[in-house]
Amino acid sequence: MKTLINNATLVDGTGADRRPADVLLDGSVIAAVVDAGTLTAAEAGADRTIDATGLVLSPGFIDMHAHSDLQLLVNREHYAKLSQGVTTELLGQDGLSYAPVDDATLAGVREKIAGWNDNPADFDWNWRTVGEYLDRLDAPEDGGRIATNAAYLVPQGTVRAMVMGFAEGDPTPEQQQQMQDVIRTAMEEGAVGMSSGLTYTPGMYAQTKELAALCRTVGELGGFYAPHHRSYGKGALGAYAEMIGLSRDTGCALHLSHATMNFAENKGRAGELLELIDSALDDGVDITLDTYPYLPGATTLSAILPSWASSGGTETTLARLKDPETRARIREAVEIYGSDGCHGVVAEWDTLEISGVQNPALAGYVGKTIEDIAAEASQEPFDVFAHILTEDRLGTGILQHVGHEENVQAIMKHRTHTGGSDGLLVGAKPHPRAWGTFPRYLGHYSRDLGLLSLEETVHHLSGRPAARLKLHNRGLVREGYAADVVLFDPETIRDEATFENPRQAASGIHYVFVNGTAAIDGGKPTGARAGRALRRSSDGLTREGK
Repeated sequence: MKTLINNATLVDGTGADRRPADVLLDGSVIAAVVDAGTLTAAEAGADRTIDATGLVLSPGFIDMHAHSDLQLLVNREHYAKLSQGVTTELLGQDGLSYAPVDDATLAGVREKIAGWNDNPADFDWNWRTVGEYLDRLDAPEDGGRIATNAAYLVPQGTVRAMVMGFAEGDPTPEQQQQMQDVIRTAMEEGAVGMSSGLTYTPGMYAQTKELAALCRTVGELGGFYAPHHRSYGKGALGAYAEMIGLSRDTGCALHLSHATMNFAENKGRAGELLELIDSALDDGVDITLDTYPYLPGATTLSAILPSWASSGGTETTLARLKDPETRARIREAVEIYGSDGCHGVVAEWDTLEISGVQNPALAGYVGKTIEDIAAEASQEPFDVFAHILTEDRLGTGILQHVGHEENVQAIMKHRTHTGGSDGLLVGAKPHPRAWGTFPRYLGHYSRDLGLLSLEETVHHLSGRPAARLKLHNRGLVREGYAADVVLFDPETIRDEATFENPRQAASGIHYVFVNGTAAIDGGKPTGARAGRALRRSSDGLTREGK
């Protein structure tokens, strides 16, 4: 099908000034980009014409930190992302995802990240390798494929669990080599890089030397390292410095996941982080970063536990919570010394809000903080914390209200910044960033606050992340490129998702095309699923197909 878009205001993703344009989509490709008023439907042989007067035509947005690994396959309409203009997502984040795995590792990972992605019992987990997972994303099912394009990071924590189990400890030389071999195979099968979750088990047990060996393998294959590093709270700058040092020493490109400076210790200190990054960039270190445009974070309640308490998997952790002596040690770590799982900061129970539970009996806790629940029950907050973890088998999701606006704004203006939602799509009350990240950048921060120009913002959300991912012919509105495009009203685009009502589609987005197929048409979902798995190729570029 040929679709002619007339009289659009073109913002092409490069950062260049906007200009009036006509754009022709021919099947899955952008066939023509010409001055407005110079291309007619008859000349183009168009099957359909859209008058885009008053609308901006931009590349589809690229979510550099997505947790849609399972939901792309379970809730295949994927309206949360399509409705905000996202056409490509980067999966496999925070060192924990579902490939590569063996049977035992898959069972452990499913439980560990149930609070991120759910854990449906009746789902067909018919893959074990990265290649098989990407094949599953590409497999037609129920009349279509996946809703957005998707690239994948091999998750270091999952790889470590497959080789060493979920317990702490250093790898033997043989285990180290085995992890490197697994990562090499995963990238040869299409992964674009490696992620880590260094406040999550078992990835957090990896020392710098272990990570460096893995990064060398990733770098040799032209991939990049995307760490959730060891602390966003106490010791955050040291944690960032460790990651930058890894990139400097190994030559592996670095992408800092959800880069921020949280907790009271870091209020107003974003400039120190940016100086650290700029110094490395000036030395030739290849660094990019992503952020979400909100203050609170989101994770699992079990992440607050100290690393030693989470060692060994779900059953072992639950046993520790039930043992009085060990439970007392956990409480001391969480409430007195600061847990490494909580970024080295003492848990502030009034900042931890329950966003979702696996156990229906706990549903009444959603929307309340640990402190609220404790006060209502006349209990100690730690006892409530331990009770919820036990009854929900560590599957509880939380919002963590610890951000600072001045830090958020300073980091999003950085020259290497990209957008990432870090959006969790499950739970009764998820973070609104899952539905609102990209329109919030364009509406609140660009139009309303003037923090970035429209052209800069679109570049942050399309062209720049496409370059990091080495996407072949994607991320820009240019002839010959894939027809992943968005049409939105720059005067009305706005995030509607709130913390009280998070599952709300944005305003002002009129059309979203994924590979030339309209997924949002006239502001309404079509149900079309035209996404593709995007795989690292032997030439180093990321493209659809094998």
